[in-house]
Amino acid sequence: MLQVLSSSWALLLGMFMLMIGNGLQGTLLGVRGEIEGFSTFSMSIIMSAYFVGFLFASRMVPEMIRRVGHVRVFAALGSTISAVLILYPALTEPWAWVIGRVVIGFCFCGVYVTAESWLNNAANNETRGKALSLYMIVQMAGIVLAQYILVLGDVDGFILFIIPSVLVSLAFAPILLSVRPTPAFETTKPLSLKDLIAASPLACMGMFILGGVFAAQFGMSAVYGTRVGLSIGQISFMVSMIYIAALLAQYPIGWLSDRMDRRILILATSAVGAVGAIVALLGGNSFALIVAGAAVMGATSNPLYALLIAYANDYLEHEDMAAASAGLLFINGVGAVAGPLIVGWFMEMLGPQGFWVYVGALMFGLTVYGLWRMMRRPSRATVGDSVSYAPVLANASPIAVEVAQEVYIDAELEEQNVAEGTNDG
Repeated sequence: MLQVLSSSWALLLGMFMLMIGNGLQGTLLGVRGEIEGFSTFSMSIIMSAYFVGFLFASRMVPEMIRRVGHVRVFAALGSTISAVLILYPALTEPWAWVIGRVVIGFCFCGVYVTAESWLNNAANNETRGKALSLYMIVQMAGIVLAQYILVLGDVDGFILFIIPSVLVSLAFAPILLSVRPTPAFETTKPLSLKDLIAASPLACMGMFILGGVFAAQFGMSAVYGTRVGLSIGQISFMVSMIYIAALLAQYPIGWLSDRMDRRILILATSAVGAVGAIVALLGGNSFALIVAGAAVMGATSNPLYALLIAYANDYLEHEDMAAASAGLLFINGVGAVAGPLIVGWFMEMLGPQGFWVYVGALMFGLTVYGLWRMMRRPSRATVGDSVSYAPVLANASPIAVEVAQEVYIDAELEEQNVAEGTNDG
């Protein structure tokens, strides 16, 4: 871990500041939209727009990097993020925020792709897994800290928009002054969606469902908080608990993933997520139960993302694992784009508690579909054959998911080499 820190501290520090900016702007817009009188439907379109930009960037940014290089892409996208953050309070109209969210989603995805390719280039087979874990922790820490900055200023003023803009601008300095651009940028040719779905229908359906859940927790949780009358401090605490619980649950679920049938773990985790949503729903306006539901949502949905990637790998050949990452991300992105729109409709029809109806329905749907798939096809992997659950966030770019796939492949090959050595002995 110290080796990773010594070689990548500047990159990790810069990403920490960037994640504070991203984590703050999402929650801040949800609260500010209520003050400006935006409808739930308008806010759902605004929040969905981020994922539209993210989805386009995952396909376009790699080509931009190949054409003009890491440094220019990183600087251009980062400066655009800083500008958009300042423009939000100056243009308080839904149409302007929709455009801003598309742009900022595109730019943040591009920044992630650039930074994660630098990180991957700096790591080797021995340190790549540690680098990925440390990167995930830094991202989560930035998002969590951002929620507590929200209480430091007036939501109806400018200062809370200036803070993330300044942090994003400052994040360039440690990265651009210390990180060397990689000489080449290559991405794996994607596996066709038809072949990917045929290999693992459960993983594909699960990634689509989780896209909707993640979009709800990242984009609409603050909107929900304002609609049920939570204070700014309570909203900050609720949103932070989503990500704290996600971080704490990653490693226990990862440990279990390598020691039991992954399908059973997927079913159990999604069922717990559904129960958490039901508890928050039945709890009404009880802040304690709302926080409990938010924590359970984060503790189940985020680890499920990495768990489904690992499960898909159980049905893929080594040479197809990295190629599958683009397809899984695309499926997840489509779900994320639709998620805020659907949860916004639920909240318009059912009131604020429609948020939990939506989350609970998705998690329950994943449980039911998983049970149906278990009856349709026996598990290919046996306990002990599946290795290396690699922690990766639901807002990961294609590069981070490919890195996770490389960690998975390296660990599986190492496990096979050890087994062969034992048999030879």
